[in-house]
Amino acid sequence: MKIGVSSYSFQQLISSGRQDQKSIVKIAREMGFEGIEFTDLNTPEGLTEEQYAAEIREECERNSLPVISYTIGADMLRFFGGTNSAEIERVCKKLDVAKILGAPTLRHDIAWGIPEGCPFKDFDDALPVMVGGAKQITDYAETLGIVTMTENHGFFCQDSERVERIIKGVGSDNFGALIDIGNFSCADEDNLSAVRRMIPYAKHIHAKDFHIKSARGADPGEGFFKSRGGNYLRGAIIGHGNVDVSACLNAIKDSGYDGFVSVEFEGMEDCISGIRIGFDNLRAYLGI
Repeated sequence: MKIGVSSYSFQQLISSGRQDQKSIVKIAREMGFEGIEFTDLNTPEGLTEEQYAAEIREECERNSLPVISYTIGADMLRFFGGTNSAEIERVCKKLDVAKILGAPTLRHDIAWGIPEGCPFKDFDDALPVMVGGAKQITDYAETLGIVTMTENHGFFCQDSERVERIIKGVGSDNFGALIDIGNFSCADEDNLSAVRRMIPYAKHIHAKDFHIKSARGADPGEGFFKSRGGNYLRGAIIGHGNVDVSACLNAIKDSGYDGFVSVEFEGMEDCISGIRIGFDNLRAYLGI
């Protein structure tokens, strides 16, 4: 396996204006990463998203750091005039951006819940529309040579059972899972069991860790958010939290998966230190 990094890991620097998505490429390469993925592009004023994607690709090529994925937000239940066709079209345009970046994969969300005014009662009721949208997107992606995937992300489509139902519903070899090792905690699911369930659908992996405190205890305060079941979570340096990252990675290795694993750091610590320590721990767990 190779180790990459998500641009989201550098969000502290990007949000503060000290770096941008283009300038972090050199930093990631100097840290020793073998690939980089980008979240929705923060396009500078005066450029189109397509122009900025071309600039980022040039910077990645200059630093011999391939773009391994493009990660975007999406919502198949965001209705426009009673249909999600406008959202499908928007995501397909993001695939055109992914092609410019040179990304072989694109991850898009499926849905964040049942929005007000949406004519569905629950997940089961909305499943055909979510699956239909993802199918249209991956069919277009296949014409570009790009694999699409969804992530265990966003509470509504976060636990392994729901993600698996979406993937099986789409029924395409061009569509699978971005497995985020830590994110199953947001749905109060055992991470190792969930990873084992999702391995057959893996297209990409995120290594992430969380500090986890029981809902029965006091609110730990700033930096924590609540899981779907009310437990308290805070992003952690890989290896410092409560997620059994090493066991999850061993299960992934045993499966024969040989793609990229990306560091995704969401902690409160200085992001460069958090990324570096997590990277070192990840290499140790993988025996690289």
